[in-house]
Parts: sequence; C-alpha cells; structure tokens
Amino acid sequence: MDMNQYLDMFIEESKEHLQAINANLLLLENDPENIQIVNEIFRSAHTLKGMSATMGFEDMASLTHETENVLDMIRNHKLTITGDIMDVIFQSVDLIEGMVMNIVEGGDGSADVSALVKKLRAIVAGDFSAVETAAAAEAAAEAPAGKEAAGSERQHNLDEFALTVLKQSKEAGHNLFWIKVTLDEGCVLKAARAYMVFDQLESMGDVIKSTPAVEEIENERFDRSFELVYVTMQPADKIRQTIANISEIREVELEPLQLKEPAAKAEQEVKQAKEQAAASAAPAVEKKPEAPAGGLKKVSTAGKTIRVDIERLDVLMNLFSELVIDRGRLEQLAREIGKSELQETVEHMSRISGDLQNIILTMRMVPVEQVFNRFPRMIRDLAKDLNKKVNLEIFGAETELDRTVIDEIGDPLVHLLRNSLDHGIESPAERKKAGKPEEGTIFLRAYHSGNHVFIEVKDDGAGINKEKVLKKAIERGIVNPANADSMTDKQIYELLFASGLSTAEVISDISGRGVGLDVVKSKIESLGGSVSVDSVRGQGTTFLIQLPLTLSIISAMLVQVQNEKYAVPLSSIIETAVFRKDQIMMAHRQQVIDFRGRVVPLVSLQDIFQVPDAGVGSDDEVAVVIVRKGEKMAGLVVDSFIGQQEIVLKSLGKYLVNVFAISGATILGDGQVALIIDCNALIK
Repeated sequence: MDMNQYLDMFIEESKEHLQAINANLLLLENDPENIQIVNEIFRSAHTLKGMSATMGFEDMASLTHETENVLDMIRNHKLTITGDIMDVIFQSVDLIEGMVMNIVEGGDGSADVSALVKKLRAIVAGDFSAVETAAAAEAAAEAPAGKEAAGSERQHNLDEFALTVLKQSKEAGHNLFWIKVTLDEGCVLKAARAYMVFDQLESMGDVIKSTPAVEEIENERFDRSFELVYVTMQPADKIRQTIANISEIREVELEPLQLKEPAAKAEQEVKQAKEQAAASAAPAVEKKPEAPAGGLKKVSTAGKTIRVDIERLDVLMNLFSELVIDRGRLEQLAREIGKSELQETVEHMSRISGDLQNIILTMRMVPVEQVFNRFPRMIRDLAKDLNKKVNLEIFGAETELDRTVIDEIGDPLVHLLRNSLDHGIESPAERKKAGKPEEGTIFLRAYHSGNHVFIEVKDDGAGINKEKVLKKAIERGIVNPANADSMTDKQIYELLFASGLSTAEVISDISGRGVGLDVVKSKIESLGGSVSVDSVRGQGTTFLIQLPLTLSIISAMLVQVQNEKYAVPLSSIIETAVFRKDQIMMAHRQQVIDFRGRVVPLVSLQDIFQVPDAGVGSDDEVAVVIVRKGEKMAGLVVDSFIGQQEIVLKSLGKYLVNVFAISGATILGDGQVALIIDCNALIK
C-alpha cells in the first residue's frame, strides 16, 4: 500500500495530537492528581503511536510506545508523578515533534531515541535514578564496549533495505563505519565542504545513509556536523586521514559499525503497534477537531469539517481578486452608459460578489489559538531556566485572523513574551520584597475592534525604568540630551523600538541576545499594523499590537495627484479635509496645519513621488488626508479625493523591491494602475 497519499493527513493529525499532549501536560503539571488529564494524554499518545507505526516511522512509534507505558502506569495509580518524570515526558514529546518536522521537510523521520527509551523504561521499572547515573557514566566513558553499544543503537536508525545492504557488505569482507564530521566554526560554505567529503568517500566506497538527509545538507540545513554510515574496503586510518586533509574540517570521529539482530522484544513492540493502528487511526479522524497547523485548513459547515489545502484557498483568493477588479470596471461602465437595466444587473452582481468575498475571506481566517497554543510550553521552560514563577493567562484565542497574517505574527509574539519574562517579571525574592505574590502573571489577549485585531501582551512585573531607557538612548545618540527633559513618559517608552537600543545588562538567549524591539516593530508594520507600549513603574508593562484582518483585499481612499492616482488604506486615515492656503503655517522649516488643536506636519505627495506638474489643483485650497502612525500624525497633500473603494493588493514584483513609501499596487476599474501608499514610511 502506498503510504505517501496519507502523508499530509498523518502530518496534520500528528501536529494536532502533539499540541493536545503539550497542552494537557501543562495542565497535568499543575494538577498531578487529575487522572482524567492523564487519560486524555494517553489517548493522544496511543493514536499517535498507531499512526506512526502504520506509516513506517518506527523510531517515533517506539518512543511513543515507551511514553505510553509510563502514562499507563500513572493512570492506573502505579506511578506517582514527579518533576523529573514530567521533564522526561516533555523531552520525549519534543523529540517526537522534531521527527514530525523532519518528515515535513522531506526526511525519513528517524532519530536516536535510545537515551530517552532507556529513561522511560527505567521509570516503568522503578529505577529511574539508577539509570540516570548509568547514562551519565556511559556518556563519559570511551571504552570499546561503549562504542560497540553506540554502534548498535545507531543501527536502529537504518531502514530494512540499508540493514540488508550492510549485512551483505559485511559478509563480502567490506568494512562498515559510522563517521561524524564536524566543520570549523567559521566555515562559510558548509554545503561545499560537505560535498567534498562525500566526493572523497564515494571514490573509495559507498555512503549508505547520512544524517541529516543529503537534501538538507545540500541546502545547508544543518549546524556544523553530519553523520554517515559508510561501506568500504579501505582501513579506518586512511578514511580518517582523507577526510581530515580537507580544509575547514575540525574533527573526524570514526567507529566500526556493529550489526546485531534486533531483539525479539523490539520486534514484538513494533508488531503490536502496527496491529493497534487499525483500531486507533480511525477514531482519530472522528475526534473533535483542533486548530490546524501547516498547509491544510479545516473548513466547518453544519458541525462537520473537511480539510482544504491552503494553496487552493490562495488560488481561489487570487481568482476572486481578479473578479473584484472586473466588478469595479463594470460599475464604472454602467455609470457611463446610464442604462437602468444594466445598472440594476451590475448592482445585483456587486451584492452577490460582496457576499462571496466575505465567505472567501472567512474561509481564510484562522483562530490565533494556532499561534497562542505553543506559548504555555515555551513560558514553562523559560521560567524554569530563569528560576522564576510565572503563570501565562490567555484570553480570546478564538479570535480569527487571515492566514497570511497568522503565519507572520508568531516570531514577534515570541520576542515580546520573552521580553516580558526576562525583563518584566521579577524573581520570586524581588516580588516578595515588593509585596507581590511570588508567582508573576503574563496576560496574552486577542480581540476584534472594527476591521482590526488587537493582541495585547501584559505583565505584572517591575515596569519600564524610563531613566535607564533615556540614558541608554542618549548614549547611543538616539536622543538629543537637550530634548530629553521635554519628553513624555510615552515618548520615552517608544524609544524601546529604536534600532540598536537594548537595556539588557546581560545578553542572553532569552532576552534576544541584545536585539532590540525594533525587529518586532518592523515585522508588525510590514503587515500593515502597529505596536505601542505603555508601562507603570512597579506595576507592569503592556505591549499592544494592532493588525488588519486581511492583507488581500483592503478598503482604501483613492486620491488624485496631478495626473496620477494613489490609494491610501482606510486603516491609516483619521479624516479627510480641505484647508485654505492661508491656514498653512511654517514650523522648523516644515509646512504644518492646526488640526483640532494639534500641530500636524504636511507631506506633499507630488514632491515625495516627483509627479510632473500638469496644472491640476486649486490655487486657493489644499486637499489633505490626515493619517496616523501610533500617536503620530501627518497630513498628505493631494489635489483631489476620488472616493472610497475596495482594492486588491498586488505586489510590485521582484524587480521593484523596497520602493520608498509604496506597499504595492492595484488595478482600478478603468484599467489604470494606482500605487498604494505606505503611510508608516511617511511619518517620522
């Protein structure tokens, strides 16, 4: 039976089960007596084991089976949960996730599960501490017996065909080696060095298997080392010397590979797992669906769900985008021709296409839960590393965003949460001294407001030390010392988003290795959103992200600048207004206007985009579009307003990248191309 046709389903369901296991493990850690949670984890693990065995991913099946045995003892009250046991189960889940990601990237899903299998079996045997000590001693030992054991364990990562080849080669008198090659830290062309190693080895024998896979090595998707299983007639010393002679090779490890018949018990376990697959795989499809991840989306209708490849939705969206352009053209033609029957028909088509547009956009919407679900586990691990007590509370995980936005917001949110945990939340001793509970809280909240989604990251930590931020900004030349005294608290907090500003006393992996929040700001603004920060010293800090619901079809104000047309996204517009020229003032050599008591600078689009003068515009009045970026505002000077319209956002292509203040283009109803203005770039 060809299993490739089921691979996508296996990947998606594996991700769902792993997400469920992770979430329930976090609940179990806080409520270790709750057997119902253990049952939920056991069911997910059991299904995952059956699926992986059926698909032939035996390392995954083996590790999941051992994890399942531990869970079975816990749910039958034969084993008491401890922190060490939870850590081993978490490590097992992490390794299984790694194997699934390897499969996603085209690998075979194999991994060295032997160390974790030993720990899990030791837990079941009630001798966990003894095996921990033995494992540590074994890692330190370099005796031949240890090497032989290692060679035996590596054998489990080979498929049946590879084992057959090795066995026949051994019988024919060939030497079998396990080789690990480590490159220099400063090696730039890692793939090229790896190719040279493969080239030399294949001139003297055959490479049976590489870890990572050859495709990953060719694409430099590996750290600095890779492992090989090698068959040759040459002796070990010659092989080692041949590889070592290649430049930028730091270390070569080479050991004879020992072939052993697999233990009967291991064979029985795999056989048992495959037999259970039929019973476990079917119910997995019928379970209540979780939020999907990756390339498939679940579309729900009347309580039922189907899986739709996300690429099909992208194609559907692109086709509908063309329909929106033609709809605008038809509406314009109907107005010009003036026939009532044509106008009625076009209006009816516009209403239907509007409903269709809403349905398509809804199909592309994904709950932010898909991103939020991975954060509790991340916070748990980071809190242990920092010796802090932290509780993450999530609200509004059902809030939906366009899939293209969902794909991009994960990294900025990870950075903000790490920032809150590392810089915001104090140590238990500091919190106790300040009269706070020892356990800090980070709130992650999402909610809709108009055509936007807001995501809030809030902590009850120490707050921002504005004096420290201001001092660092002055040192870096970001702020002029003469202007420092006149800055408001809000303006000082916004300095955190300045490029190159980090207040971390000690650079760490958690705080982002000294990288400032400017990376977060840039990413959010590239999505058409904005991010702001507020803080109260001693009470906590709040980061607020504003994002558009979708990036494909947006509402915009069309404006005329001489003979050219531009689109300004409505999400950036506060108001449109017309000012008399005598109302325009000068301040710091910049034209400004008084807009409801605030001084707003004017930006001439004709000057910015160097539009040739065609004599269009009034001599007495100036049309202005008031736009905002956070708390800042600007007035875009145009010649006239054309009107509001829904437009399709098109990229400028690979030849026009990083065009100043232009985020894309759209095709209007009359066939003209209008550039879409990036208001964020125009406001300083």
